[in-house]
Amino acid sequence: MDEISITISIADRPYRLTIKREEEERVRKAAAVIYDRIKDYAQNYAYKDRQDLLAMVALQFATSSLLFESEVTFRDNHLTDKLVEIDQLLSTHLTT
Repeated sequence: MDEISITISIADRPYRLTIKREEEERVRKAAAVIYDRIKDYAQNYAYKDRQDLLAMVALQFATSSLLFESEVTFRDNHLTDKLVEIDQLLSTHLTT
């Protein structure tokens, strides 16, 4: 495995990570997105410290993740049902 060590900053704190080389761009982009969201919350909402901002960003990401999971589950189930229906139609037409 090709691993590298990088340092990213989240809420003004540096974090040293060891990750797979192919994950570097994604990890750095994720850190940048977190930075942007913290900045947005800081500009638009009252807060006591950075932890408040980080908590709100975490809640936003968790909510988005749950929504995405439910949409994927719905699509997978719907797609499976449609594929079974198509398979049955094709089977019926091919055997007659």
